[in-house]
Amino acid sequence: MKKDGLLDCSRECMSTNKSCKKTSCRFFINYKKEHNCALVAIYENGPMTLRQIGDRLGISFARVKQIESQALKKIENSSLKSFLN
Repeated sequence: MKKDGLLDCSRECMSTNKSCKKTSCRFFINYKKEHNCALVAIYENGPMTLRQIGDRLGISFARVKQIESQALKKIENSSLKSFLN
């Protein structure tokens, strides 16, 4: 991963304008508009709304909010509190 946050395969998909087929990749999302890659989605859009994230993951924005809330609770209860500021 380089400074732009993309993997080599992400850059290749963008340059060839083809969607990634590596479904075993931890960054794979079933969203062809952004080459099936979460890294490309972040690179192209920057911060996204809960609704935009839900669209890419195929879940409702309410479910994304639930997941976000659970993750923040875990962070608050751990030694990772410094990342919240």
